[in-house]
Amino acid sequence: MLIPMLAAIVAITPLAIDMYLPAMSIIAVSFSTDVTMVQQSLSIYLAGYALGMLVFGPIADKVGRKPLVITGLIGFCIVSFLIAITQSIEHFLALRFLQAFIGAAATVVVPGYIKEIYGENTAKGMSYVSLIMMLAPLLAPTIGSLILELGDWHLIFFVLSAYAALLLVLIIFKLKMPSDNDKLQRSNKSFFRSYYTVFSRQGVKLHITSGVLTSFAFFCYLTASPFIYMDVFGLDKSLFAILFSSNVGALMLANIVNSRIVSRYGSKRMLHVGTFFATVASIGLVAVNLLDLSYHFTVIMLIPLMGALGVMSVNADAIVLMKFKHETGTATAVIGTLRFGFGATAGPLMAYFYTGTAVPFAMLMLSAILLVALCQTLQNYQSKSYKE
Repeated sequence: MLIPMLAAIVAITPLAIDMYLPAMSIIAVSFSTDVTMVQQSLSIYLAGYALGMLVFGPIADKVGRKPLVITGLIGFCIVSFLIAITQSIEHFLALRFLQAFIGAAATVVVPGYIKEIYGENTAKGMSYVSLIMMLAPLLAPTIGSLILELGDWHLIFFVLSAYAALLLVLIIFKLKMPSDNDKLQRSNKSFFRSYYTVFSRQGVKLHITSGVLTSFAFFCYLTASPFIYMDVFGLDKSLFAILFSSNVGALMLANIVNSRIVSRYGSKRMLHVGTFFATVASIGLVAVNLLDLSYHFTVIMLIPLMGALGVMSVNADAIVLMKFKHETGTATAVIGTLRFGFGATAGPLMAYFYTGTAVPFAMLMLSAILLVALCQTLQNYQSKSYKE
């Protein structure tokens, strides 16, 4: 029950982001504003979440994980309820920021719990959580649409509030880990000292960079896939939904495979293997679009590419977390903030390089993965230098 419970905590973020997407135009009408104003709530949410991780990561290392989970879920529950009854777009946007900020207190501690449970096999636990969590963004828009059939957009945020309340009850009575009572496992470093420890730790920077670049490639896909499939290739919404789901399926399958074999081969080897297959697939993706082949070839290249990105992501994070005993919350905050920050640049970059084809999208994916390969090469060189 513990792993699904931790995954359910992390899932509050994709649920809060994706469940209300079908209701955006309805919310705009409700507040007598333009839909672009409501769309800004997505960027505001991501900014609040990133700031929340930065603030609560070191605090979790100092005071313990469970108090942060409880605080985060209580705050998320209350703010979601307030969003449901708000009467103005200004209050809606402000509360969305607060919802993300306080919700980050609950999610930032989850990788630390996974490391505590799995130890050297942290990547295995990360794969399990990622596998379950991927269902959230896949199902959230559908859940949001079903809720709209039963009531107004306000009901979506009432459901989010109830979800957090239910999780809170489970956490209070079911989440009992040794670290929650062991003060020796907590950090005694100050807020800024914790961040200095993370950034100065040997063998961490290049792995963090690898994870950030992997996330950037994934955000490129999330941002560009509707345009690529529906505008460039002229596919209808139903076929797009099927193809998008197939890529999510590839990510889930990759996490299943990783969870089964990472204990045998180790996170570093799995990261290297994932990078190799991602490089091959991304080169193929560029080639089929330069040759202007049909969308079938793009789909064939994207499925293994997305699977490889899934393997790369969980193993890069696991390697970083294993470097720390007391600063896992701070390390998670660094990883999460950088990932969201660089991920947010995917849209503007693709808009800048826009040509009306899928080539810029494919080239950005390839560039990110080649940079990951470069980071891993430099990391191997550094490791050999330290040993000598």
